[in-house]
Amino acid sequence: MATIHKVEIMDTTLRDGEQTSGVSFSSSEKLTIAKLLLEELKVDRIEIASTRVSEGEFQAVKNITDWAKQNDFLNQVEVLSFVDHGLSIDWMKQTGAKVQNLLTKGSLNHLKYQLKQTPDQHFKAIANVITLAKSNNITTNVYLEDWSNGMRNSKDYVFKFLDFLSQQDIKRVLLPDTLGVLTPRETFTFINEIRTRYPEMHIDFHAHNDYDLSVANVMEAVKAGVNGLHLTINGMGERAGNAPLASVIAVLNDFFPDLKNNVQEKSLYSVSKLVETFSGFRIPENKPILGENVFTQTAGIHADGDSKNNLYFNDLLPERFGRKRQYALGKTSGKANIQKNLQELGLHLSDEDILKVTKRIIELGDKKEVVTKEDLPYIISDVLDSNLYEDKISIESYVLTHAKGLRPSTTVAVKMNGELIEENAQGDGQFDAFMNTLKKIYKKKKKHLPILIDYAVRIPPGSNSDALCETVITWEIDGKNFKTRGLDSDQTVSAIKATQKMLNII
Repeated sequence: MATIHKVEIMDTTLRDGEQTSGVSFSSSEKLTIAKLLLEELKVDRIEIASTRVSEGEFQAVKNITDWAKQNDFLNQVEVLSFVDHGLSIDWMKQTGAKVQNLLTKGSLNHLKYQLKQTPDQHFKAIANVITLAKSNNITTNVYLEDWSNGMRNSKDYVFKFLDFLSQQDIKRVLLPDTLGVLTPRETFTFINEIRTRYPEMHIDFHAHNDYDLSVANVMEAVKAGVNGLHLTINGMGERAGNAPLASVIAVLNDFFPDLKNNVQEKSLYSVSKLVETFSGFRIPENKPILGENVFTQTAGIHADGDSKNNLYFNDLLPERFGRKRQYALGKTSGKANIQKNLQELGLHLSDEDILKVTKRIIELGDKKEVVTKEDLPYIISDVLDSNLYEDKISIESYVLTHAKGLRPSTTVAVKMNGELIEENAQGDGQFDAFMNTLKKIYKKKKKHLPILIDYAVRIPPGSNSDALCETVITWEIDGKNFKTRGLDSDQTVSAIKATQKMLNII
């Protein structure tokens, strides 16, 4: 294993990640993400586009390079280019991009059947592009497409290619597992062979996740001595995606302590959520580091162990990533889960009362109903027949209108501490109109509403149109998040019920 002290992180969310099916970032979204990657996450490099794709892509790249030039990031911004007789170079000159990642054929199969060329013909064309790039002050990195299959099936060709590249004026050799076929053992063996033969060559590894082995393969690549890694936010990418940035950074920091990287762990979650919003590509709830549930203890015995010397903690502490540990409420909840949530709410119950509340939560869990921390006051009031929770604000009545060709509108009457206030407003949908009406009411009272940051609707699969619909809304106020839940056969009404809970909680 070669000794290296720093690994470069190249984020390719804006190029390879955008190849996720159904994902397309706007020009302004690309610029926002590029700024966050370089300024907040502090990745070393970003790959932002392929040349000659569209006019929109041209403008997006130009916007990023203009900003990067003003902020000394231009040499950290890269684009995928092609062996196309200089057309990609012309495109790059017009956008202001200064680093090309030149796509070439890393396996004999691709060369013979896609390009129908000999190795010498391909190498000559590549040399011409590299020379042209240098004359235009453009730095060249070279991708060996399908390199992993090349190492399996045509290793002599790969080494002949690398011998050629070692004599060229390029900065990096980029080794992609294009089809995501490598095993961890192969990854180490192949990269170690190259590292041994070319000790001075800068090598990047680009993993895909088709067998769910991308992070394991990245670990082996690092052991074998790569200089750089290509990753994406949320593991976005074609087919099963690319190696995910958050997971790899956690692995590097915890299992390779002598290997430095610049990425700021605390920013991973916030940037991930923004990319999720822009892309519409949802983060699975159990995705390591980033998923909604990965820092949530569900079993009561785990919550109990956490109270006794953190018995169920590991090195992946949520605070590292700007997150917080939570304790789920459901049918596997125990007394310890309830106590943890009560502590956060500042509530205290006797052991006897906690058992009663626990029993009710288990009953709700058996019915597959979602219980949130914010539901606890309601449940306590119901189970203990107490006055702990009182609705000081109630939505007395509302009229929702939706007509073709007209903006939806809502009239709402809210009773607030005995006073009835009525307002109306329009919106982009019925619930948006409802929220706009509430904002007008609260503005009258010189009060502010929380920000709605997530809206999840659950309908049992295979249900009829009259099935109960559960809406869980996540709100943010004063930097803190909380959830409320509503249940009704009408989706908008279930959202309104969840909103009334929010009004009383705040």
